[in-house]
Amino acid sequence: MSSENVAIRVCNLSKSYHIYTRPQDRLKQSTIPKLQRIFGRPPKQFYREFWALKDISLEMKKGETIGIIGRNGSGKSTLLQIICGTLHPTTGTAETNGRVAALLELGSGFNPEFTGRENVYINGAVLGLSRSEIDDRFDDIAAFADIGEFIEQPVKTYSSGMFTRLSFSVIAHVDADILVVDEALAVGDAFFAQKCMRFLRKFQDKGTVLFVSHDTAAVSNLCDRAVWLNRGVVEAEGVAKDVCEQYFAARYLEETGVPENKEARTVKKRSFRQGEPSTTTEPMRATSSKASQSGLAQVIQTFGFNADSADFGTGNASILSIELVDITGAPLTWIEGGEDVQVIVHAACNADLDSPIIGFIVKDRLGQPLLGDNTFLTYESGPLSVRAGDTLEARFVFTLPLLASGEYSVCAAIASGTLTSHVQHHWIHDALLFAVHTSSVNGVLVGIPMKSISLSRKS
Repeated sequence: MSSENVAIRVCNLSKSYHIYTRPQDRLKQSTIPKLQRIFGRPPKQFYREFWALKDISLEMKKGETIGIIGRNGSGKSTLLQIICGTLHPTTGTAETNGRVAALLELGSGFNPEFTGRENVYINGAVLGLSRSEIDDRFDDIAAFADIGEFIEQPVKTYSSGMFTRLSFSVIAHVDADILVVDEALAVGDAFFAQKCMRFLRKFQDKGTVLFVSHDTAAVSNLCDRAVWLNRGVVEAEGVAKDVCEQYFAARYLEETGVPENKEARTVKKRSFRQGEPSTTTEPMRATSSKASQSGLAQVIQTFGFNADSADFGTGNASILSIELVDITGAPLTWIEGGEDVQVIVHAACNADLDSPIIGFIVKDRLGQPLLGDNTFLTYESGPLSVRAGDTLEARFVFTLPLLASGEYSVCAAIASGTLTSHVQHHWIHDALLFAVHTSSVNGVLVGIPMKSISLSRKS
């Protein structure tokens, strides 16, 4: 890639910190090794090295949006600080091409004794604006921050939300080429977060965004690519949705401490033939008189169960199939918005399970969850117990909202336990794909009531 098209280039970047066990070790390190060298002795080391980053390489094109994800302590903030020039690497290089505006941490660059107005001028000057340019933009900055009279008060009197509002407002008005945002939007209220997201989407039309967040849904929605950092190294890099799914699976297994058994799941999925799971269905163009009269017709095109989709879990149970059908059990074709449909999930038990839970989620093409449910609450007072070799069938009957034209996916999972404390035996992403074709102007409903939920043992 030519340098003209590169916004950020990181090459073999590493960052090491010296960790001292005792305060006096820092003093010893500053004097004793020097004396030992003078007398020809090998210098002693009074610290241990901690590598926050190890051999990181990354390249961002101009106009691209990349998300950085990873647990706390994975090196995300260290990487951003080096890219922004506020921290020097131990080895390697980081280059930027264009003006960088960064919101690295709450209130960074603000003097707590100065007023909000004074800090706007200080931050604007640091980011390359002249006094007259800040004068011209001050009213817009204050309006975007929307903190009222507090703009004239010392920022030490600000709440964390006010810090975020004013900090983001400044970087939003400096005409930056590269915008770096580090988890700052998690502090503001929902209305301001939405305002910031609208700004980010507009900025994406002309600039480059490096976005750090623990919200994988936001990363999937906002970013072209994602980089997963784990203990200072790149664990995965690629399409944002795919990387976020890998991160979600790894974090779940790490938190629950359960081992994976992919072999047990794969054998069961491939051998399942009972009930003939949904197959590819071409959309029918024959009109339904009811749908035509209402003007709310949707063509639903389903593409069958994909047993090879990304998945994770203990392997003590396996999702065998997922079907999206109408209320009679027939494949969906041309239906009216607001009609009842069914999601049917078959699962095999590879071990004895108490309180099995089966659920599903419908997601849009960016991986954002739109609707779904599970069997737990329906069977909370009388949970099933199943034996190894049993097969479960879960049916979810609900009213399908009028969906916008586009592609959607259904993921399903089987666990055991409760909603707050459970073991995930099999979670499968994008196991069923379907496309919606509609001529009406519509939106997407997120929450829908279930007409009924059932869970039964199929032997």
